[in-house]
Amino acid sequence: MTHGIVSAPQPEAVEAGADALVKGGNAVDAAIACALVQTAVDPQMCGIAGFGSMHLYLGETGEHLLLDFHGRAPSKARPGMWEDMIVKETEDGFGFILKDHVNDIGYGAITTPMTLRAFDEALKRYGTMTLAELIEPAIGYAENGMIVRPHINYFWNSVEGGGKAPHSLRLTANPEARKIYVKPDGGLHRLGETVRNPDMAETYRRIARDGVDDFYTGRIADAIVADMEANGGLLTANDLAGISATRSEPLEGEYRGLRVCTNRPPGGGVMIIEMLNILENFDLAAMGHNTPDYIATVSEAMKIATVDKDVHVGDPKFVDVPLEQLTSKDYAGEQAARIKRGELTHVPRYDPGGGEESKDTTHVSTADERGNCVALTHSLGMPSGVVTPGLGFMYNGCMAVFDPRPGRTGSIAPGKSRFTAMCPTILFKGEEPFFVVGAPGGTFITMGVLQAILNAVDFGMNAQEAVAAARFCTNSDTIDVTNRITRATQAALEAMGYPVRRSPLSYHFAGVHALRKTDAGWDGGADPGRDGMALSV
Repeated sequence: MTHGIVSAPQPEAVEAGADALVKGGNAVDAAIACALVQTAVDPQMCGIAGFGSMHLYLGETGEHLLLDFHGRAPSKARPGMWEDMIVKETEDGFGFILKDHVNDIGYGAITTPMTLRAFDEALKRYGTMTLAELIEPAIGYAENGMIVRPHINYFWNSVEGGGKAPHSLRLTANPEARKIYVKPDGGLHRLGETVRNPDMAETYRRIARDGVDDFYTGRIADAIVADMEANGGLLTANDLAGISATRSEPLEGEYRGLRVCTNRPPGGGVMIIEMLNILENFDLAAMGHNTPDYIATVSEAMKIATVDKDVHVGDPKFVDVPLEQLTSKDYAGEQAARIKRGELTHVPRYDPGGGEESKDTTHVSTADERGNCVALTHSLGMPSGVVTPGLGFMYNGCMAVFDPRPGRTGSIAPGKSRFTAMCPTILFKGEEPFFVVGAPGGTFITMGVLQAILNAVDFGMNAQEAVAAARFCTNSDTIDVTNRITRATQAALEAMGYPVRRSPLSYHFAGVHALRKTDAGWDGGADPGRDGMALSV
């Protein structure tokens, strides 16, 4: 390895990150270069009006931190404003279906756009290059066009069911979005076709020239606020001006002698620590990878962590999250004893039968020769479908995940962030990073990251094997399996009393991207279901 390694779901973005390394940039520069291109070539998975969590280990200085930039409910939001509009809760407990999709599509769905500020802060503190330099490749893709790749095509044309709006509506409901994504014949661009976004290119040029403050307090901010006011949006000028990322220490645990470092609430890292603590009480390798006993055991840990998340985990500025209990080895031992007794955990839902959290997220993992590594997950949550005239980017739709019922962990409150399953995670052998991992995929994120860790640690897989192995996901009473889990295994699980639901997809339940350090250097893995790659330079 000469300079470093990058893994992400979009080849164009990976190339941009690798180019930053070749030019002398560090892992932070590479991650931001990659992420900015992601906003241009995968504009429903992420964007400069999104949110995320960035995990940085800086081997050169010994600094280790999370830079969290979770979207916050606008100041106009009120706890009970949608209470009488509930249709149902999604099956995995990560969002609510409301009448007319008011929390999901349109101006009411938008939380504070955090991403651009966080990227700028990360570069100024920890990078060696400027945002103006690193945004150039993204400008090129916006101006000259992005190719509709298989995963984009799949996403645009999929319908999750359970009452959720079809994804195509996120591209067609807003007139400005239609100008970008709908062809003159009324259809969406197809696989292999090119989508150009000159308004996004011009917005990015203005940011490069005038700085990020233009987005939050300058001319771009003026255009954003005017659009919100004209269309009943909740976002205000004060909301934009008050945005900053939050620096925090990693949440730490231990699994089979390895130090596990991840993000804090409202991120999903607490679920990773809890599930690993529970599973440390079992000899998973002896069970065999993806055997019925293995899937049942891991599924019970997934369900226990899901119930605890639903009840306890939210924005710690508003909710007292019992982190000490949820990350306790003693508590995990009690839960493991329940599993060994054969108890099946029930995951309660409010009017269950809905869909699942939208998978509108992306990730990048980077490492460099200087000992730095980054795991960055960023997202639109569920894209609101809103594009302000002349600006080209789409806003997040994160209000959909708040609980419209007042008085609950996930209830709406001004300035509050909702829970997100994002969990950019780094495992250490002693003082050295060993496994850098993260994923897009809604509530599947924690479950995909967990399995990649188990694959690497318990089964000795390399990074590509760890992210490509067949996965399952259990965040309800049903075990969801990919089509590569054998039907004999499914039959055995059903005989054990589990409802099992088979996906038609061979690669599903998050899009995990990882790096693994060996004596020979780093190897990388890119989820085959997400079009991406890992590239060393």
